[in-house]
Amino acid sequence: MKRRARQIHHSNVHFRKTAVASITLCAALALTACSSSDGKDEADESPSVAQSPTSSATADPKVTAKTEAIAAYGAYWQEMEKLYADPTGKSAHLDQYAASAALKNAEADAKRAHDRGRIYTGSVALTEQTVTKVDASGRIPNATVSSCLDISKWRRVDAKTKKPVSLPANRLTKYLIVSTVEKYPGGWRVTRDEPQGKSC
Repeated sequence: MKRRARQIHHSNVHFRKTAVASITLCAALALTACSSSDGKDEADESPSVAQSPTSSATADPKVTAKTEAIAAYGAYWQEMEKLYADPTGKSAHLDQYAASAALKNAEADAKRAHDRGRIYTGSVALTEQTVTKVDASGRIPNATVSSCLDISKWRRVDAKTKKPVSLPANRLTKYLIVSTVEKYPGGWRVTRDEPQGKSC
């Protein structure tokens, strides 16, 4: 009997020690969670992130093309401002947003102005931007962008004195411009930029 009583006492002590150790471990790992009593392990209890379809996978390719084309066209004019404002042409990276005829014509026109001692200061504003045509699935995805270009705050000045250079009084300062933007391997590029000679 005494031997049996000692065995029971020993088992109770062992159980209490094990329970205390288990409770202490659970408290220490509260943030990472202990195994639950229903048999689930930590991997089962870890939080999971719901996998939702990416916007690129669900978005209409034409809508994406329109958005990207308009963004590229805005960036193109920001680089145009830099190109015309810097006689060295080193601060602009127009080739990242333009190609073909648009790039060639812009660089040639800016060079003519710089050779005459002229630069352009201020900024250009684009409004009423609309994609009138888009081909998102062709060999070269492209879009036609119609915009109202406001150059009233883009001034031609003498590069040395910074004094304004006189311009024709009847010139258009807000006019319609239609541009072709194509998707190249490195991103969208303006390839054609055609003023329409109409005020807007």
